[in-house]
Amino acid sequence: MRSTYRTARTALAGTVMMAATAAVLAVSPSAAAQDFGPDTCLQGYVWREARPSDHVCVTGATRDRARYDNSQAVKRRDPGHGGYGPYACREGYVWREAFKGDMTCVEPSTRAEARRDNQLADSRKVSARLWATSRTPGPRCNGDTCTTTNDHPRIQLHGDHYNYGKVNVSIWRNSDTRHAFWSGSVTAHAQQGRAGGAFDIDTKVVDCSRKGSRPNGYAQAYDVVSGRWSARVPVTVGCYVL
Repeated sequence: MRSTYRTARTALAGTVMMAATAAVLAVSPSAAAQDFGPDTCLQGYVWREARPSDHVCVTGATRDRARYDNSQAVKRRDPGHGGYGPYACREGYVWREAFKGDMTCVEPSTRAEARRDNQLADSRKVSARLWATSRTPGPRCNGDTCTTTNDHPRIQLHGDHYNYGKVNVSIWRNSDTRHAFWSGSVTAHAQQGRAGGAFDIDTKVVDCSRKGSRPNGYAQAYDVVSGRWSARVPVTVGCYVL
């Protein structure tokens, strides 16, 4: 009887462990997503944190350097040196100037890097930009013979400032936010002249805005890596059923 009880208890424990493992695997993709709002960094970058509010996106090595430089700030000062006041730097060091009023003394190469990181700050954030255009399919050709069609313009969606990888895109009616009017996915990748991961997708949804109708829906994109949503882009849909 006791042996049977131990066997049952062992089986139950194994079942619980398997269920717990399955639960962890099920939630791990969403748990990995980290949306820090408009200051969310692209994958591979972190906040510099030269001060608590410094959210410029940099490499992990650069953040470590900023922390180290902050810890050495007092040792690198030479008050009055060169007539630069109480925060003057010792010979061989300069102010970092990562932000206005940053007088942390660092090596010249570190200041140059801080300036470059500031210039690239916008391109390293998951701004999740999304915009829509309209495109009318051209004639269909078979060899030298082309046929003009009466196809209606279709909605094209474009984005940049996403992580490299999967982006889910969808179109919704304002009157029905439970069921997507259209949905799809696309892989964001590097494109010349566009920051971060970029994409273009033909939704094949008829663009009804040229009929003088007011927008009755919106398009939105979801960056799977960070869990960040784009702003809603107004669209007009539903005038034709293909």
